[in-house]
Amino acid sequence: MKKRALLSVSDKSNLVPFAEGLDKLGYELISTGGTLKALKEAGLPALGVSEVTGFDEILDGRVKTLHPFIHAGLLARRDEDSHVKQLEERDIAPIDVVVVNLYPFKETIAKPEVTEADAIENIDIGGPTMLRSASKNFRDVTVVVDPADYDAVLEQLADNGGSHEFRKGLAAKVFRHTANYDAMIANYFVDITEEQDPETFTQTFEKVQSLRYGENPHQKAAFYKEGNVKGASIANAKQLHGKELSYNNIQDANAALEIVLEFPEQPAAVAVKHMNPCGVGIGETLSDAFQKAYEADSISIFGGIVALNREVDAATANQLKEIFLEIVIAPSFSQEAIDILTVKKNIRLLETPMEINEQDNKKVVSVIGGLLVQDRDNGRVLAEDLDVVTDRKPDASEIDELIFAWKVVKHVKSNAIVVAKGDQTLGVGAGQMNRVGAASIAFEQAGEKANGAVMASDAFFPMPDTVENAAKAGIKAIIQPGGSKRDQDSIDECNKHGIAMVLTKMRHFKH
Repeated sequence: MKKRALLSVSDKSNLVPFAEGLDKLGYELISTGGTLKALKEAGLPALGVSEVTGFDEILDGRVKTLHPFIHAGLLARRDEDSHVKQLEERDIAPIDVVVVNLYPFKETIAKPEVTEADAIENIDIGGPTMLRSASKNFRDVTVVVDPADYDAVLEQLADNGGSHEFRKGLAAKVFRHTANYDAMIANYFVDITEEQDPETFTQTFEKVQSLRYGENPHQKAAFYKEGNVKGASIANAKQLHGKELSYNNIQDANAALEIVLEFPEQPAAVAVKHMNPCGVGIGETLSDAFQKAYEADSISIFGGIVALNREVDAATANQLKEIFLEIVIAPSFSQEAIDILTVKKNIRLLETPMEINEQDNKKVVSVIGGLLVQDRDNGRVLAEDLDVVTDRKPDASEIDELIFAWKVVKHVKSNAIVVAKGDQTLGVGAGQMNRVGAASIAFEQAGEKANGAVMASDAFFPMPDTVENAAKAGIKAIIQPGGSKRDQDSIDECNKHGIAMVLTKMRHFKH
């Protein structure tokens, strides 16, 4: 009996050469819809599925391959006599090769103006069913979902039908593919039904690259991205220059990007080391903003990651070139800037949009045996949200400085303190076990510049000791969430030293 191959694909890349190869190997071709038309236009002999089933497709093509003559041909075990006998009794021919890729659901829902009706029409039913049937029976059936595998499949089929292990590998790829497809559909329905905390949490990601190693050389790692990632994202970035990103590069780059997105109104520059900002500046020009970020901590920026929220021009590129940086992230680079920076062989240049993806509103963290899922910390504080609790009220310029510091401290690992003046950070105390320790680090880094500066704390002061130290450093205004039973002690300490203090009623723990 002549072997059969069923082909039904949305992605018709290299379809005809592959089908020609199957034809030369003696396979009878079965096909549907647009795939059948493409094969016939190429002069290939092919049967329509309706010719095989004796049943015309109905419901605008929704039902065409969901038929026993198709699925019995896929699922019948060739080594099971009863299966073979039943096929013979019903005059059903086995199907030996299945080549299917699915309706473009992912591409459909990525369209800005997609309707619910369009999305639902692009949920494939027959395709996944055929893929699963063929994959379950991989002992006898070769199943192909990826055009990149066409050449290898033809080589295997030419070698006595291919190996059991090869077919098993293709089946495994299919099940990953259909799981990914179903996960996108499930997530789409979570979104359109506005389901909160569904009983199962399904995430799907596509591989960007294997990494040389993880945080440390003895750890294996890979980088994956969400299927329809939009807007500002390292997963969405285009690398213009430099060697491959590492695990730590990606972590740091993401941290820098998240901070610079806090400042869309003005040119901003952020320098990051080990996922904490070491310098942040905003200015009238990008060059000015970077100079402030650099001067905030000219030691720690060495070997760091810099994120910028405007196109990198020649002036800024010349500044960047003067120090060793691992990565520069920006929405774009002028050709002059590229020419200047690519002289440095190893610096990575990444372009990514700076628009925040409002739909990306969940943050996922792995723990042993599980996941923590929460809303992203998109909390914003405006001047009118601040509660002034001290005798001295901050003036307009101090309010601007406080909000600037507040935007930065949100992204510093807790316990966190940020000292700032004007449009520039002066000291950052990160990841300390107590708030006094974080403040001490920030004050030490700021030095004499702390005199007349402002201070932000990511959480409340349980005791007035941090305020006492702030007074000694010359801090003139403080922004903090409030909420301690002993808030009044800190307020009194501020009043004692003439420090203005505002409460946000919002904390920014970052663990």
